[in-house]
Amino acid sequence: MLYKISQWMDIGHHYHGGTILLGNGASIAVSPNFNYSSLLGNAMQMGLFSGDIEELFRSFDTTDFEFVLRCVWQAFEVNELLQIFDLRTLRAYENIKRGLIQAVRNVHPKYESIKHKLPDMYYFLRKFNTVFSLNYDLLTYWAMAYGFDYSKEHQFKDCFICGVFDGDWIRFRNTYKEQANTLVFYPHGSLALGQDIRGQEYKIHSRKEDGLLDVILNSWEEENLIPLFVSEGMRQQKITSIHNSHYLSTVYHEVLASKQTTLTIFGWSIGEHDQHLLKQMSKAGIRRVAVSVFRKDQDYCNHAFRTIQSYLGAVDIDFFDSESPGCWVHKKPEDDWAKW
Repeated sequence: MLYKISQWMDIGHHYHGGTILLGNGASIAVSPNFNYSSLLGNAMQMGLFSGDIEELFRSFDTTDFEFVLRCVWQAFEVNELLQIFDLRTLRAYENIKRGLIQAVRNVHPKYESIKHKLPDMYYFLRKFNTVFSLNYDLLTYWAMAYGFDYSKEHQFKDCFICGVFDGDWIRFRNTYKEQANTLVFYPHGSLALGQDIRGQEYKIHSRKEDGLLDVILNSWEEENLIPLFVSEGMRQQKITSIHNSHYLSTVYHEVLASKQTTLTIFGWSIGEHDQHLLKQMSKAGIRRVAVSVFRKDQDYCNHAFRTIQSYLGAVDIDFFDSESPGCWVHKKPEDDWAKW
């Protein structure tokens, strides 16, 4: 079967006011720096870890930094409580954390290098009521921040107050001074989110967006904050990490499953390791799905069609060109979002 691949401008109006889910392809479209297999692979390729650290990841059978960092820190805490002198575990924790910091520094683009793309990202995202970003990076955060400075009529809200997540997230749907709003969530966490050794979760702030990445990395280094993002791993490993976090579990169990009739998928491979998200969204009442396709990939269309319908049922599915005008970083021909 040959699937029709539309232009976003031809179908987008059906999906405005709905939900969008951003995968790694969205980040790659902004910066090719994100086109890598895993942060762990990047760190190992650069020789940032000794053999015993690499063995830790192999023993836990994971590539998820957050999971290993948490396990090693808890081991150190237990030994300290039992008055067992354990410098080796502390050194392992510091080594893993330094490796993660260096890997992120090497991969994540600077604000200045991508800020010219933020207006298009902002205008695209504001068309939706809900944004789910599966990416740990700061791109969605920066697009939101651009909107704070640009428009008071439309507000992006991540449901954090004074750096702490408000579990009563549904109340943020209500307008205050704005005319409309978009709620933004990170089902797998974000660089901007961290937790301390007691499990308290915070959003990290910076007064200047171009300095946020450095503030985050310094917080990891100096304040013993563990990053709250599920960087990689198999499905069950991700679900376990999600259940260990108040924020992630709320997004997973409540927000993903909340009522929504249309879903737009942009840049998501819909891999087996992420299909737990579709399982949760099967409770939402979705009736129509738009899926971005890179370079007319019919094999991907077939995979997406079968996978989506296996979880969501016989929903209508539209495929659209991920590089077509009007979607994400790709400008409309007349470059006039306000009239669309």
